Amino acid sequence: MVTDVLSRTRGRLDTYFGISSNGSTMKRELMAGTITFLAMSYVLAVNPSVLGDQGALGAKGIPMQAVFTATAIAAVFGTLVMGIWARYPIALAPGMGLNAFFAYSVVLGMGIPWQAALSGTFLSGVIFFVLAITKVRERILDAIPMQMKLAVGAGIGMFVAFLGLKNAGIVVNSDATLVTLGDFTKGTTLLALFGLVVTVVFLVIGWHGAVLYGIVLTAAVGVVSGLVDLPHGVVAMPRGLEHTFGQAIIHLPDAFTGQMAVVILTMLFVDFFDCSGTLIGVANQAGLLDKDGKLPRAASALAADSVGTMAGAVIGTSTTTAYVESTAGVSAGGRTGMTAVTTAGWFLIAMFCYPIFAVVAGSSAITAPALIVVGVLMARALGEIDWNRLEYSIPAFVTVIMMPLTYSIANGLAMGMLFYPIVMTAKGRVKEVHPAMWALLVMFLGYFFFLAE
Repeated sequence: MVTDVLSRTRGRLDTYFGISSNGSTMKRELMAGTITFLAMSYVLAVNPSVLGDQGALGAKGIPMQAVFTATAIAAVFGTLVMGIWARYPIALAPGMGLNAFFAYSVVLGMGIPWQAALSGTFLSGVIFFVLAITKVRERILDAIPMQMKLAVGAGIGMFVAFLGLKNAGIVVNSDATLVTLGDFTKGTTLLALFGLVVTVVFLVIGWHGAVLYGIVLTAAVGVVSGLVDLPHGVVAMPRGLEHTFGQAIIHLPDAFTGQMAVVILTMLFVDFFDCSGTLIGVANQAGLLDKDGKLPRAASALAADSVGTMAGAVIGTSTTTAYVESTAGVSAGGRTGMTAVTTAGWFLIAMFCYPIFAVVAGSSAITAPALIVVGVLMARALGEIDWNRLEYSIPAFVTVIMMPLTYSIANGLAMGMLFYPIVMTAKGRVKEVHPAMWALLVMFLGYFFFLAE
């Protein structure tokens, strides 16, 4: 009887997710989901180190255990929605570039409390949802030139890598030259360099979960060398949400300001195009695009991302988005939403392992290599920019260079959007500039005047 129940359940899952019709098997889907989790589980350590109050943000940060729990829940919820509703083998979690924007640009740079920043994140998710379920999404995708989309992604990668180098002590402050090389005789800097080397080696030889394995090995060396403390346990009940749950709703009135409008727009812009690019890239690798190269159920997939962002903000973390590490599971044969459901299951289990992840999150020497490597992967978009055409390369370069140099994703995005319509007009191609780009130019001019005041 038990066998019959299992057989019927397996059959229903196969029919709903289309496992057999997509040329996959239940075993393959479960394995693919596991591999995707291994490839992206580093977010459970890195996100608390970026947003938490035991990292660079200090007292301005969110309680670290709350960030860990919120990160895990956001990953579980967002990935389940993607798997069950959109039925794609794509996992979601708080995004690396977007959490850096939240922490360093919004909280530190603009001085906005994390509670209000969560409200901005929530509103960006609401707007994203509306765009996802309407045809407006297609108009927006067409309005922003591809060269600028590539530049934004690459610029965020440069910014994230710069954060990693700074946190590792490889790049440090200098009164004479602004920045300079750090002290390579310092124990934590050496540990970070070791972590960077091993992570890069794992990545180059093609190991799925290379970032996670690099973190584990670096943590082990840190413990042996006495630079990292041993965890006080292995398993613990999830806690901390009493500090963050609902703060995004409570502080919604704080989000309706000119400063927050720029924050919300930046979050929306980055998430919208990052998610769209990831969905298309992963679906293409899995062979799930239709004959016209379009993504079936695109509205459901984008809506799943936005729902994950809204839920994550209410719980207590930055923007939740689709992870390109999902390609690891796809390369292992994952083709359906069952892969995503499996990944969500592993995040649910990991939620009870805070003592282990806390040790990693509390040591910048361990998490910094992950930020650097993620930055490198994001910066690969530089190779797709048409550098031979100045009307593209100038605004793209300004976008990329200004993000790390001004320590702000929003500043780099704004500068690039200012330059694009200007150089296109100078080139005699003003008719090719979408009206939305002129609207953005005016809005970002106002943003810079606001900053000056």
